[in-house]
Amino acid sequence: MSVMQTFNPSWGSGQSVTPGAASASVAFGAGRKSFVVTNTGSVTCYVRTGDSTVTASAADYPVLPGTQVSLTKDQDHTHLAHIGGGALHIIAGEGF
Repeated sequence: MSVMQTFNPSWGSGQSVTPGAASASVAFGAGRKSFVVTNTGSVTCYVRTGDSTVTASAADYPVLPGTQVSLTKDQDHTHLAHIGGGALHIIAGEGF
């Protein structure tokens, strides 16, 4: 039986962003395996991880208004792209 690790944030790495109609991204560096994304706004946002050229679209992972999600990522991904409106807080770390 495997042990589930609770989310351990990379303290001090959190970023608050305001997604818009065009995709933008935030950099976190390689090595971290998870993100927690909190949508503090009133509009659905969409996110996607990748390298410095990553772009998000409405076909990517939705983060509904007033919700928080924990997403795992490829350890080589260095950026999280966002689009849609509202307000997001994003923090990298390990676990769920």
